[in-house]
Amino acid sequence: MKLKFMDMTKSLLYCFIALFLPFLGSAQHHEQQYVPPTDLLVQEKLETWQDYKFGLLMHWGAYSQWGVVESWSICPEDEDWCTRRGPYAANYFEYVKAYQNLQTTFNPTQFDPTRWAKAAKNAGMKYMVFTTKHHDGFCMFDSKLTNYTVANPACPNSQSNHPDLTKSIFDAFRAEGLWIGAYFSKPDWHHPDYWDPKFPPYDRNPNYDLLKKPEKWESFVNFTHNQINELMANYGKIDILWLDGGWVQPYTATSPKWGYKPVDQDIFMNEIAAQARSLQPGLIVVDRAVEGPNQNYLTPEQSIPEKPLPYPWETCMTMANSWSYVPGDQYKSSATLLKNLCLIVSRGGNFLLNIAPDPQGRFDSIAYTRLEEIGAWMQINGQAIYNSKPVAPYEIKNGDAGTWVFTQVEKAIYAIWIPGKQATGQVSLDLSSLNLNTISLYSIREAKPLNSLNKVQIKKEELILKISENQLITPQIIRLKLKF
Repeated sequence: MKLKFMDMTKSLLYCFIALFLPFLGSAQHHEQQYVPPTDLLVQEKLETWQDYKFGLLMHWGAYSQWGVVESWSICPEDEDWCTRRGPYAANYFEYVKAYQNLQTTFNPTQFDPTRWAKAAKNAGMKYMVFTTKHHDGFCMFDSKLTNYTVANPACPNSQSNHPDLTKSIFDAFRAEGLWIGAYFSKPDWHHPDYWDPKFPPYDRNPNYDLLKKPEKWESFVNFTHNQINELMANYGKIDILWLDGGWVQPYTATSPKWGYKPVDQDIFMNEIAAQARSLQPGLIVVDRAVEGPNQNYLTPEQSIPEKPLPYPWETCMTMANSWSYVPGDQYKSSATLLKNLCLIVSRGGNFLLNIAPDPQGRFDSIAYTRLEEIGAWMQINGQAIYNSKPVAPYEIKNGDAGTWVFTQVEKAIYAIWIPGKQATGQVSLDLSSLNLNTISLYSIREAKPLNSLNKVQIKKEELILKISENQLITPQIIRLKLKF
């Protein structure tokens, strides 16, 4: 782990991180405690992952044809994200039948994973995570354990040049040099041993008594283990296993109580992780919202922690508003996305940015534009992002004009100006207010703007940044090179 405020060796750092470091994320409704990995290969891979900083998440499935929230509209909980719309909305069972029948019409004829991968690489992304299966159970890979897949003859896509969409996606991104992450949902609302068809479901959890029917739960556990093994064995090198559905875990005093009737759902994660790593040594396992050794990093959702955290973490956030494709969705500006990236990185985290392909297998043209603009910025400023560590004082606010944040790469400190609501063409930084140990031990040998259109002056202990007019709304960075 590489955090400036913990200047220790790798081994001491992992030993130092206690089992009781709390974290509260929007997708995790109780304090989370981080348990560092003991596997040396995982430790090494996790440190490399922390250096990568920027990745792509994609939510895609047959549900994209309806433009609805992924999976959740078939969950019978009375929540906003479970709202059903359209001609089948009045009858839950008719709705579910029609939803599952989307398999028979899913045919993304304009699917081009190579274009996706090149766009992600050019944007500066170093890894990706793709939804191989969401909670609805529809497999975007050619699982041999169910007929509910994109490669089954019932799905028109099975006759395409890309019958196994996951394989094509993984191959395309791997060819561009990105790490591969497999999103996999532990709950499966299509499987009869999770939601028994003899009974109506009443929430996201199993709809039968697991104590009365332990054989059904055992069957589901075996099914889950075997599907994950399929992904680990048949899809080339996998770097991250990103598991969602955190309510599938042993019922304890601290486990999240999600749904109307949460129950003990021990899926034997230690065995899943061990078997996966026997096929993929060093695999990073992210068992989201489940305290313990199988949550190798934490994942605040649609939020950015207010301060650096002393363990690996990743903000997952949508480029638009929805995780899955919604016609006419509103996309965040490139300036906003870059501001978020700088905030996250300055606090020691990674940024996993979600894009939702449409039913035809295309990114929205706006998404491509955003990736191009981010890539152009990263070409100039990436040296302050990759391989960086947070450095005190972490953040200095300057009212509505903006905020200074800081990163460090080796002996260079980067002062990152994030414009606020009232962006201005000239900003200053009081160097004496930094209180950096590095500044007290070293002197500034050089202060240089990464964007050559900007100008920097140092007057006594004040650093003045003059920003080019066409750069006012995006983060601007100064490299402070230090010497003894």
